[in-house]
Amino acid sequence: MGYPKDIKIVDCMLGIPEAEDRSGWYESFKPLLKDEQSREMFKMPAQYMFKDIPETGKADDFVKWTVGQMDRFNIEYALVGWNDNDTSRRAKEQYPDRFFFDMPCNPNNGMDEVRRIKQAHAEVGLSAISVFPAGTCPQVPINHKYMFPLYACAVELDIPILLNVGIPGPRIPMETQKVEHLDEICWFFPDLKVVMRHGAEPWEDLAVKLMLKWPNLYYSTSAFAPKHYPRAIINYANTRGADKIIYAGYFPMGLSLDRIFSDMESVPLKDEVWPKFLRENAMKVFKLGDSK
Repeated sequence: MGYPKDIKIVDCMLGIPEAEDRSGWYESFKPLLKDEQSREMFKMPAQYMFKDIPETGKADDFVKWTVGQMDRFNIEYALVGWNDNDTSRRAKEQYPDRFFFDMPCNPNNGMDEVRRIKQAHAEVGLSAISVFPAGTCPQVPINHKYMFPLYACAVELDIPILLNVGIPGPRIPMETQKVEHLDEICWFFPDLKVVMRHGAEPWEDLAVKLMLKWPNLYYSTSAFAPKHYPRAIINYANTRGADKIIYAGYFPMGLSLDRIFSDMESVPLKDEVWPKFLRENAMKVFKLGDSK
């Protein structure tokens, strides 16, 4: 059968632009960039890896524009970052059945960050928190003590944490994102749901081994065009890991929806895996429920 086009998709990484120029998305880790090309020339810090960065153009209402893009590809729900600004609030208020939210977090902020998470969760109902370990400034490894308050908070609130793993796209050091760091976290926090983001390469085989080992460890396909999904991940989804692999795109940060879904035609998933990959696993992990 191949990629089924009648499934209402849950996209677990999508962005709502706030302006035609999206460079502000990367300001938090710009101090980490050392080379001139990254600092001065790129539209986004990993542009050397992505051809044809999507152009959003101008729009009177980028929230409405984003929903229109989702509708073109049967994306029912999208996970977007909660930034506690007008864009986030309008998305929540105007389209409560189209968006759910994770809060990007900085573990360097200690208990102030925990209090910020709890306040946002009480006010808007977060579905997850997220950390870009290599992009925190200064960098914080996945298994560093500064991360533990965030893990404990996620367990207490019963929400997942999304973690970038593998070599980061921006030209910054990779040590913080080694997949092996997850083993300690999954051991110490058995109730914590962890969703890997951004590929886990070149340690995707280790990512599979750890998902076999730890029941609450998952993998999302964010920032990868489908034709580049790691072979180990496809094989795992088609065998023992059908419940562990979650679709996530990267629009408009680095990939267009046209590129993603034209590539999707050639992804060799088994027929029974597609509904889990495109929708059901995300519904379960993020506790969306069909009545959302």
